[in-house]
Parts: sequence; C-alpha cells; structure tokens
Amino acid sequence: MKSCGVSLAAAAAAASTASFGDEEKKMAAGKASGQSEEDFASLTAEERELLSGLDSRLFGFLRLHEDGARTKALLLKAVGCYESLILKAEGKVESDFFCQLGHFNLLLEDYPKALSAYQRYYSLQSDYWKNAAFLYGLGLVYFHYNAFQWAIKAFREVLYVDPSFCRAKEIHLRLGLMFKVNTDFESSLKHFQLALVDCNPCTLSNAEIRFHIAHLYETQRKYHSAKEAYEQLLQTENLPAQVKATVLQQLGWMHHTVDQLGDKATKENYAIQCLQKSLEADPNSGQSWYFLGRQSIDKSEASADTWCSIGVLYQQQNQPMDALQAYICAVQLDHGHAAAWMDLGTLYESCNQSQDAIKCYLNATRSKNCSNTSALAARIKYLQNTLDAWSTGHTVSHPPVQQQVHSWCLTPQKLQHLEQLRANRNNLNPAQKLMLEQLESQFVLMQQQQQGLHKGQSSHLAGPNSERPLSSTGPSQHLQAAGTGIQNQNGHSTMPSNSVTQGAALNHLPSHTATSGGQQGITLTKESKPSGNTSAVPDTNRHSGETPNSTASVEGLPNHVHQVTADAVSSPSHGDSKSPGLLSSDNPQLSALLMGKANNNVGTGTCDKVNNIHPTVHTKTENSVASSPSSAISTATPSPKSTEQTTTNSVTSLNSPHSGHAVNGDALEDSQSPIKTDPPLIGHKPNSQIIPSMSVSIYPSSAEVLKACRNLGKNGLSNSSILLDKCPPPRPPPPPHPPLPKDKLNPPTPSIYLENKRDAFFPPLHQFCTNPNNPVTVIRGLAGALKLDLGLFSTKTLVEANNEHLVEVRTQLLQPSDENWDPTGTKKIWRCESSKSQTTIAKYAQYQASSFQESLKEENEKKSHHKDHSDNESTSSDNSGRRKGPFKTIKFGTNIDLSDDRKWKLQLHELTKLPAFVRVVSAGNLLSHVGHTILGMNTVQLYMKVPGSRTPGHQENNNFCSVNINIGPGDCEWFVVPENYWGIMNDFCERNNMNFLMGSWWPNLEDLYEANVPVYRFIQRPGDLVWINAGTVHWVQAIGWCNNIAWNVGPLTACQYKLAVERYEWNKLQSVKSIVPMVHLSWNIARNIKVSDPKLFEMIKYCLLRTLKQCQTLREALIAAGKEIVWHERTKEEPAHYCSICEVEVFNLLYVTNESNSRKTYIVHCLDCARKISGNLENFVVLEQYKMEDLMQVYDQFTLAPPLPSSLS
Repeated sequence: MKSCGVSLAAAAAAASTASFGDEEKKMAAGKASGQSEEDFASLTAEERELLSGLDSRLFGFLRLHEDGARTKALLLKAVGCYESLILKAEGKVESDFFCQLGHFNLLLEDYPKALSAYQRYYSLQSDYWKNAAFLYGLGLVYFHYNAFQWAIKAFREVLYVDPSFCRAKEIHLRLGLMFKVNTDFESSLKHFQLALVDCNPCTLSNAEIRFHIAHLYETQRKYHSAKEAYEQLLQTENLPAQVKATVLQQLGWMHHTVDQLGDKATKENYAIQCLQKSLEADPNSGQSWYFLGRQSIDKSEASADTWCSIGVLYQQQNQPMDALQAYICAVQLDHGHAAAWMDLGTLYESCNQSQDAIKCYLNATRSKNCSNTSALAARIKYLQNTLDAWSTGHTVSHPPVQQQVHSWCLTPQKLQHLEQLRANRNNLNPAQKLMLEQLESQFVLMQQQQQGLHKGQSSHLAGPNSERPLSSTGPSQHLQAAGTGIQNQNGHSTMPSNSVTQGAALNHLPSHTATSGGQQGITLTKESKPSGNTSAVPDTNRHSGETPNSTASVEGLPNHVHQVTADAVSSPSHGDSKSPGLLSSDNPQLSALLMGKANNNVGTGTCDKVNNIHPTVHTKTENSVASSPSSAISTATPSPKSTEQTTTNSVTSLNSPHSGHAVNGDALEDSQSPIKTDPPLIGHKPNSQIIPSMSVSIYPSSAEVLKACRNLGKNGLSNSSILLDKCPPPRPPPPPHPPLPKDKLNPPTPSIYLENKRDAFFPPLHQFCTNPNNPVTVIRGLAGALKLDLGLFSTKTLVEANNEHLVEVRTQLLQPSDENWDPTGTKKIWRCESSKSQTTIAKYAQYQASSFQESLKEENEKKSHHKDHSDNESTSSDNSGRRKGPFKTIKFGTNIDLSDDRKWKLQLHELTKLPAFVRVVSAGNLLSHVGHTILGMNTVQLYMKVPGSRTPGHQENNNFCSVNINIGPGDCEWFVVPENYWGIMNDFCERNNMNFLMGSWWPNLEDLYEANVPVYRFIQRPGDLVWINAGTVHWVQAIGWCNNIAWNVGPLTACQYKLAVERYEWNKLQSVKSIVPMVHLSWNIARNIKVSDPKLFEMIKYCLLRTLKQCQTLREALIAAGKEIVWHERTKEEPAHYCSICEVEVFNLLYVTNESNSRKTYIVHCLDCARKISGNLENFVVLEQYKMEDLMQVYDQFTLAPPLPSSLS
C-alpha cells in the first residue's frame, strides 16, 4: 500500500539538510517559496520521525485526553506547520501533505478540517484508492457525520484494496453498526461476526460486539435467539459491570413486553429479577430504575393525571419524546384532560409544530376543566397569525424561547422512537398506534423534503462529484441534512433535527467518556455525562413492545453517534448558531487553499454540504469488452475529479458525471465543483476497439512468472483480485449517455417465432440471443417446434413422480404486477416482503388446485375482488395514490431442485431436445466446465405458481445468462432492464434502503421512467422460452396458474466472461459470496477448451497469470516463515473452496485449523482470515491442491487457437 508517511518523511528530511535550497523547494513540489524551510525547521528530526508514524490507523488508539498530552501538542504543532507551509507554497505542495494533514486533524478530532484536507488529497492524487489509510480516514470522517452510505463505500474499498488491513476489525464493527441502522440485518450480522473472529485490537470489546449481535436479533423480533444470545453473554467471565447491567436490562424489558417468551406471570417475575440484578451490577442505571417504575405503572391502571405528571417531569428533564408519549397516554385515558392538552400543545410549539399545537390548544379550550380559555385563545390567534405570515412570506418575530425547527424535521428522539414502534408494530397499544401513524406521516414528509421535492430546503450531503470542501464562509453550515450527530472538540454533541435513526441502532451500551480517539480496550465508566451547557438526553419512555436500549448512549466507539438534547437542534435554514462543520481556520487564504480555490458559491443561505469526495466519474465505452492487458476485464476506470454539475432530478449513479449521492440516497442540489483541473482518466483507453488476433508473446512464460515472483512473498501479502494490478475498486456503470427520449422507454421485446425444429437449430438464433444489444429474447413456440412434452413438468406428473420432494415456499401479498405497495396500501415502495417456509410438492399441488377452484367459484358468483386474476395483463391502479389494503396472501413454490437424474430422469432427458446453446449441459456452456454442481445454475430448478407469484428484481448469479420455459397453463409477465442500467437500479435500491444483490425488491416503474430507464415488458405464454442475456436485470409475476423451469448458461463469449468477472469483483467489494468460482472456472476452461476469440483468451490468460503469481508469492512467503505446506490432492467433482468466514474463493492453498485437519472436516479459511485468527498461522495447516508444475503446464499450453469456421457457430 502506498504510505503517506514515506513521502512526507522524505520531504521532512529534505527540509532538515544544511542547505535549505533547491531540495526544500522540491519538497513543496518544486513551487514552494524558499521560506518553507522555516516551517519545517520548527519540527525537530525526532518530531518528524514520530509524525511519520501517525495516520488514521491510530484513530481510537491514541488517548490524547488522558496521557497523550505530548502527542496532542505535537499534532497541533504539525498542523500549524503544515498549514503554514501550504499557505506559503500557495497550495502547490505534494498531495501527500494534504493526506497527512487529514490524518493529523482526524486524530485531533477536527473533522471539518480533516475532511477538507482529505478532499484536497483526493483531488490531487489520481490513484488515491491505493492508499488504504486515506480511505480508512475518509470513512471515519463520514461515519462521524453519519454519512453512512459514503462511510460504507470507503470502508468496503479499504477491505478490497487491502484485505489484511490492520484495522479490518474496526471496519467490520462500524459496517455492522451502519447496516443495523439501515435495517440490512443480514449484512449487519455478517460484519459483526467478522469482527468477532478477528483477534486484533478494537475500540469495542468482544462482549460489546456480542451485545450488538443479540440486540440485532431483538430488533428483528427473533426474540428467542435474542434471549439465548443475551443469556450466553451473561455466562462470559469477567463481563464488565455496565455491559452486564445493560444485558440484564434488555432481558428484563423484553420479558415484560414480548408475549412469545412465556406466560404473563412467569415473564413478569423473570423481568423483575433481571432488572433488580441489573441494578445490583450498576446501581446508578437510570434506565433500569425507569423500567421498574414503568412496570409498576403498567400494572396499576394509571390515571390521566399520573401520565400528565410524568409528561411534565420529562419535559422539565428535556426529554421531549418521552413527554410526548406520556401526554398522549393521558389524553387517551381522558380526552377532556385540559392540562394534558395544554402541555402537549406547549411541547409541539417548542418543536415549532404550530399546527399541531393549535389543535391541542383548541382541544384544551373545549374541556370543561379549562380555567384559562382567554389566554389559550390569544395564543391560538398568535400562532395562526404566525402561520399565515409564513405562508405569505412575511416575517414575524418569534418568541425567543422557540427553537426554529421545521415541522417536518423529526428530532433524533422521535426517529429513534419511530424505529422502535415500527419494530414492535404488532404489540402496540392504541396510544402507541396513534403515535406511530403520526410519526410515519411526518417521516414521509421529511424524506420528501430531504430529496429536494420541496423547493427551498436543499441541504444535502454532496455526492462524489461535488468536491466542494466545507467552507469557512457563509451561514447555516449545520450539516443537519446529512443526518449527523457531530461531536465537538469538548466531547459534546449536537444532533440535527432531521437526523436519521442512527442513534436507534448504534447507541445500546451505557455511556462513558469518549477520548480523542476512543479508549484502548474500552473500559466502561460512569463519567460520561457531557458537561457545560449540553446534557445527554436520558433514555426515552417506552411502552410495551419497545426495545429499551435503542437509545442508550455509547461513546465507546471513536466518533460514535451520541445522544443529545432537543434544544441543541438547529434548523438547516437558520444560521443562528455556529456550525460544528465549519472549517475552523482563522486564515481565509488557507481555507481557500485547502478548498483548492476560493468558493464563491457559498453563503447563499442553503446549508453547506458535507462534501462527498468519494469515488467519482466512471466511463464506460460502447465496446466494453477488454481488448488488451491495460483494459482487460475492467475497461471502465474512474476519473479522480469532475467539474460536472450535479442536478437534483438526475438519477444518482455512484459514478455518474451528472449526479451525486446524498446520505441515504437523497438527491442533492446543483453544485459546481471548485476543483477545475480535469486530468486524463486513469488507465482508460477511449472507445476500446476490437483488435486483430494478438500475439501470445505479450505474456511471459510460467517460468518467467515464477522467477519474477522470487522474494516477493516476504511480507505474506495477499490480494486475490482477478482484476488488473492497477485497477481501482469496481464501481457501477454511469447512466448511458445521452439519455433515451421518453418515447423510447417502452421498447418492443426482441422475439423469434419458431415453426419447426430446423428454425430452432438455425445458427443465427444463437447469435441473436447472445448479442449484447439484445438484453432479452423471447423464443415463441419452442415447445411445439421441438415437440417437447411439457406435460412431464405439469403439477400432476410431478406429484406422481416425487410427491414428497421439498418445495421452498414464499408467502407474498397479491398485488398488480406493475405496482408494489406497503402492506397498508398507503404508499408505493421498492421493498418486496416475503416470508420463507417449506412444504412438499404434493401439499403445494393441493394449494395450487384449491386456489384455482376458489378463483373459479368467485368468478362464477361474480364476487371477484379488485383484480381479475385471469386477465392476460395486469391492470394498473387508479390515480388516487392509495390502494385498498390489506392485500390477499398467496404462496409461491420456488427453487424446487430437479438435479437428481434418478428422480427426474424423464424430465431431464426431455430437455436434451433443446438446441445446444440453451441446454443445461453442453461443451460450449462455461458452467458445464465448473466441474461440480451449482444448484439452480448448472442444474434445473422448477417454480410452481399461482396468480401474483413474484420473482423479485435481480441479475443472475455472476451475470450469467438464463433460460426459462413456461410449462403453463397460465401466463407470466416479465419486466426487463438492460445490463448497462444496473448502476441506476443499484442506486434506487440504496435510496430505498435495499440491498441490490441480496435484497427482495420490486421496482416502481414511475421511478424508472423518470430516470430514463427503458423497461421491456412482455407476456410469456406456455411453451415460450425466455433467454435473459448476461447481466440483464429482470423481475417476473405470474398472471395465471403455471409452472416454470429455469437454469443458467454461460456462452463462450468475451462479453459473458467479462461481466462474470466484473460481478465476481463487485461481490467481493460488497462482501457477497460469488456462487460461480471464477478462478477455479478459468483454470478449467484453460484445461478443457481451445479459445479462438482474442479478447476472451486475453482475459482468461490474464486471470491465470494473476493467480499463478499469487500462488507462487504465497508459497515463497510460507516457506520463508518456516510453514510446512501439506499436499492434499483434489478429488473428482470436489467443489471449489470458499473461506468459511468471509466467503471469498480460495484457490490451491487452503488454510484449515489443526483441529479441522485432524478431524478431516477441512473447514477452509483464506489467508487474511486465518491471520486474523492466528497472526503467525500457528493454529493452521496449509494444504496445497495443485502442483506448481501442473499449473505452469496449463498456463503455458493455453494459447490462442485459430478461429473456427463461422458455419460451426
């Protein structure tokens, strides 16, 4: 990895030489003035040496507020020297200066200045992505600002470019926390588990990480798993008192609120015992005292007066969310409780929700017990005048006590409580349901505001191409719209009013003092309450069914999200308080230099954005198949900077030159990057062209490769990327340019009509289907032309053949095919919910038949519902903006495995009638060369459907092509988007908090059309074969009762291989397992197939070269370390191996634990995971599956074959 410290140390050494002349000027990139030696002269040689070892990797491990006063003073001195040098050199210094300056400011927790320095480094350093310490520091800054979308990207890129990064555990911990907030619970659990197995130091203990895992189960309402995890955690030796108290607290409250955990009496007794033990472990735990009090209140039927008094107490303690809930309980118990209505009105007014306040005051005046009607009437009149003035644009002097917060801005407490209420939707009492409805409506409005749908509130996180640093000029730089909780230099926090629900999932442990970068080992202490004018918000009030500790504060993580008071909130559009996001430089010139140039666009009254300087413009050529080593596999590389403007309405693709990202996928306002330089793209050949047959001599022989690898493995470095050495991490493609006109967004589906068997075997059919310009092809009448007996796959035949065969069942909601509504039918969403279960073919057949009979009965009785399920096409809903719910529940029988040729001999034999290019097994199918079964890919899967059964949006595994035949008798409706738009689809999933690769989503067609995404839409009738080309995005819904069969194929084309490898690398970046082992497959292709396509040959040969180098380098490193390598020959049909922890493919050298090896279970690890468990691999055995001589022979014998005659295609 590139180290910032090396260059800086060299520069510092140059500064300390006797003659401060030309050498010193070189240090400042040859353009600094001769005065710059004065700046470095003030740093001694010892100080410069110390500084060269300080970077972002020490964040959280330098205790500057305790015994690190000397280090802190040195960092402050260094920052001053560097800033002075940069100023005098007019910013014309080496890029590494800015990177190191970013590190120093990060260690000092000066996040705005760290961000600006990192940004400057990014704009100057074209291959910034090689610098893992820079990416890590940038991720930490984003994490601090709660810009989770960007923090996730930065952290993932660290792990991609340097899998053995020393702070990988810290990264996995933070990724787990962020995914927990984003409700991507599977990803969250995976990263928490990856953090647990890592033996490296971390700012949270393993006990605290285990607590987060247990709470993750609780958040998912997996209460029995949560209980088991909590109880196991309590068995841990030397468990810190506050962790123990918190675990007992959770257990107690969970038993009090969750019905599934037993009968009421037993639960209550257990709950009280847990809470009392919690108080024994931590007598000062206000949360535990609170729960015990709540429990007694819940037992006694509390009166409205009681709840009103509780609300007043909470309001006095500055706990508005708790007060709100208490007042609502009061007015639910007594609708005419004047005091509660007045107090509730006051609370709403304090949050500037005047309309709600007016309603409350009016309710109070209607009460018989109201004693101050005239005063309330005057207040109502004032508030109405204020609202009228706002609507007409006039200003009204507000009472000084009112904090200006937009009514659509939910406070952090409200957002946290909203998450709790949603998680426990089924267990809410009437008061909580009322509150949930109100908070959800406010949340929807807040999201609309953040997405720029309402003019005048454009305060969003700048996307990757908005390289504008935080400026020291201009009002209202509060960073609220980034949803941030910003810790200031004193360790206090301010949280914006429209903060997302970070606190809800991040803050679960008792608080303790956060140091300059956290604490070594994290000892939980009580001295955590911020001093001064900022006080931590006590834990919010909870009713039954809530998750208590979702608001408990944790400051154990450096730059963690902190719990804060509501009155610290400041509206994005009001600049009445100093922003913590200001670039705190007293020198305007320096500020301008750090920005690259003075920013004249600041100060327009909109909130300045946290500048997202992360990965930028990424170009994609029309002929995207790589044609030379410099462009092989990934022809698209990012530009380090962009001067393009971002627009509010454009689709925000990760690397789009016309768009940028905001926190949680929000769009952003127009902004012009201040960076005007625009160097050439990195390693990119414009309009990559098809070249003639290449000479194989561009590749070294295997002997030369091994010779070059000598002594390269001393450090045991490992990077298993198939892509080029100098290729940046993979990124989604930008939207195709120019965008399609609106009348081209519903293109006709390419269709071929077959009349006879000769048509099916006509070579141009294969060429047409595999043409990258055709994302999908429907082959009509295939079954009839080939006389396929589709009856073999009918439900009746399947039951007769194997009635007890397992079926995976997805329980879904019946909806129109072109729409996807939330369960209440109130809004269109992308999330496509379904629950998983199992049954047998016989039982599903019975359900399928009864569903059909029921539908017939309904039709005959003319009692059909909102939709006629037998129509050929689904009808769209009306334009009312609401569809009547609840929806009918249906069951979809999916992923039925037909791989066993003993059970399904007749069915599989019938499919051999198909043309070779669509067969399950054929010589020209890449997946036939994997050498082992990949269920559903190189085997057949069956789907049994009733109307409305949905296969949600996806691309096929590793972007392979797929074949799908409708058995009938009903039809299916397909929706298809071309491969080059997958970046936009990924973008939409991110905005909707969905995982593109692993989530279940159903696109909103209106969103796609607005983003100029073309959608092919067609009906698949019985006997039709649908060919999905490589990388095509698609989703399917059954119109009638039908069965389908499907499998994947891999045409032997450069396009297919390229897209498969690109997805292999993207999966690695996203921590997702690649079902197709591309390295293993590439070596098998080299053994089995003569490749005549120069581009395909080149990409495969390059993969062999990379893995051959890697194998030799690792062997050298292991031998140098004295590690024995044990021969372990592969067996026939042995599957490719994956790391049991991180799930990356492991080729040739397998790392298995001593215990696993002795038991012959062979649980495989990759090198990086093995070293995280055992640094020197002392607990591991290294198994070798291929002799280097054999790999060398395969490599050398894989040469470009002469082209085949075209007639054989």
